[in-house]
Amino acid sequence: MSAEKITVSRDEEGYLIDPDDWTPELALTLAAEEGLALTDEHWIILKFVREYFAEHLITPDVRHVARYFAERIGCDKKSGKARIFELFPYGYVKQTCKVAGMKRPRAWSTG
Repeated sequence: MSAEKITVSRDEEGYLIDPDDWTPELALTLAAEEGLALTDEHWIILKFVREYFAEHLITPDVRHVARYFAERIGCDKKSGKARIFELFPYGYVKQTCKVAGMKRPRAWSTG
């Protein structure tokens, strides 16, 4: 996969206006803008966020992501959450949600 030129509508902070515009190739571009090189662990998180959104039509709170991620990598939830913030050092909303193609949440619990 390679990064693609962004030709989708985004808000003033760079979040997608329509999450359905997201593609894995676009994620690479969004990640590069955030200074991230996506690894398999990043993709576990991004795919979960996308699947959760598809099922519930809302962006998952970081608590849900941490629980899922911890189960996938075989650690406790606290360690899973800490790893999410290592992978996305500027935060769940700032980087994870943006790279996953979510709209910017208006109000947010950091979980």
